[in-house]
Amino acid sequence: MRLYRLRSFRLFASVTIVFLLIHLSRSYYRKSIHSQPRSHVAPSACPESPLLNDVLVVIRTGATEVLEKLPAHFSTLLTCVPDYIIYSDLEEDVEGHHIIDVLDRVNDNVRMNVPEFWLYNRLRASGREHLEYQTLFGSGPSGALDNPGWKLDKWKFLPMISRALEHRPSAKWFVFIEPDTYMIWQNILEYLSQYDASKPHYLGKYMWIGKVLFGHGGSGFMISNPAMEMVSKHWAENQDWFDEYTAKEWAGDMILGKAMENIGIHLTSASPHVQIDSLSTLDWTTNKNDKPPWCYAPVTFHHMNTPDIHTLWRFEQDWLRQSNANTFPQLRDIFESLVQPRLQSELEDWDNQSRGFEYSDEAFAKLSDEGRAAITQTERDAPASFEQCKIACERKPSCLQLFYIPSRCFLSDELRLGQAVEPQCVEYSHINNKCIIMQDMKAPGVTLEKASSTKSGWMMSRILKASQEMNNKCQSLRENDWVIEL
Repeated sequence: MRLYRLRSFRLFASVTIVFLLIHLSRSYYRKSIHSQPRSHVAPSACPESPLLNDVLVVIRTGATEVLEKLPAHFSTLLTCVPDYIIYSDLEEDVEGHHIIDVLDRVNDNVRMNVPEFWLYNRLRASGREHLEYQTLFGSGPSGALDNPGWKLDKWKFLPMISRALEHRPSAKWFVFIEPDTYMIWQNILEYLSQYDASKPHYLGKYMWIGKVLFGHGGSGFMISNPAMEMVSKHWAENQDWFDEYTAKEWAGDMILGKAMENIGIHLTSASPHVQIDSLSTLDWTTNKNDKPPWCYAPVTFHHMNTPDIHTLWRFEQDWLRQSNANTFPQLRDIFESLVQPRLQSELEDWDNQSRGFEYSDEAFAKLSDEGRAAITQTERDAPASFEQCKIACERKPSCLQLFYIPSRCFLSDELRLGQAVEPQCVEYSHINNKCIIMQDMKAPGVTLEKASSTKSGWMMSRILKASQEMNNKCQSLRENDWVIEL
């Protein structure tokens, strides 16, 4: 009997040990795949600044985009920002980050009767589990105008101002961005330090709708504490009027601009530091008002996708680790590190967004008789092939790049990186920057050969010369690294 008990105990102990080993191995496997311990991740290199703990970063998002766009910031920018808050149209937690519903105090009459709130009411009743595919179309003017999440977004701006001030009433600066905005933290801290935060300031990228001037939301805008208090008070005292105004308009950043205008706070241009474009769409040679962004430190980029965000973050980390803490990366530093190495004289399956000159039968047909008579033989031949298109660019002294799709040649005096085109694209729309007909690789008889002969090219020697000329211009501007309007 004692021997039986001993054997039973040994069997139980063996089974228990095996079970524990399996459990621990599964637990370790899950952690190694999904939740790598922080100790295994190199700590971020973060800037130091007297303003570091006096800035609240506010990210405005929505349930239809948050899972796709927001997580990129969790392992990049937000690892260095001491205080930030995320506002949306649904309260939830995403990868351990709490997101606040900024519309939960909206007037019940507005919420129940304004058409845009049908999505919000559905989210409150059923959560994101019941979001349909049709509500996930993209956002903003460059996406789907019928996206209900984007239509709802205009109602968030003024409540966001009030809630941010309530959350951090002692902050000197409030910086507002979107999930596809990349902010260079080191640069924005230094930029804001150029202004007196004890005075009302509203800084951003100039935009107009009608007669209303406002700071473009996607590019990011910055508001000092006194201005926050003034506009929050004005909104609270005139909320019914703003509800009616918002219902009639379509852009929330413009509605905020109207509130600022009402109280006498005028937008201060943050150009050339605030960018409305991404690394892919920016014209790197632009020179507006004799203040070329090339010579100055950018603080934001817009329409940044997840790979772009991680690429620029790695650049910023390398800069902080290798450069003096008191130097700030300029636009030309980003170009030389991230863009120039990717430019080639010929690159397949790539749209570099060349604009300005189109050579095609369709373009020729739109010309006047005089215009058609002025076309050179080189220009007539340009649509025939990439090689002929390139010759047309070479014959045009100001041409910096070209883009070719079958029977169409596009030349540009501007310099852009652009983006990849699907290799199986049968028909590519240059106007919409996307493939409109894809080859069905599963169809009978379809080979793996590329269906598209889409190509881009850059005039490398001209680009090198243009870069040198812009660098020379920067030498005369070195005394003032920041463009400050007071």
